[in-house]
Amino acid sequence: MCRNIRTLFNFDPPATEDEVRASALQYVRKLSGTTKPSAANAAAFELAVDEVALVTRRLMDSLVTNAPPKDRLVEAAKAKARSQSRFGER
Repeated sequence: MCRNIRTLFNFDPPATEDEVRASALQYVRKLSGTTKPSAANAAAFELAVDEVALVTRRLMDSLVTNAPPKDRLVEAAKAKARSQSRFGER
């Protein structure tokens, strides 16, 4: 369920609001144990996603590093290579 949570820090370009929200959504889904809340829980679920996204953005903005920013395309290629070596060609 949370395979879609990705590292957001220290990329060039920085993580977008959509990426932050997607990670927040996956986190709340994992905690709640559901991918789609019932109508009774929808408001609480959405509020939690909004709050986690806000805190995540605050964290990303406050972290510092001396490491050079990572390139998204290079990191995606590395992940694909790891996946192919682990699971074979698909």
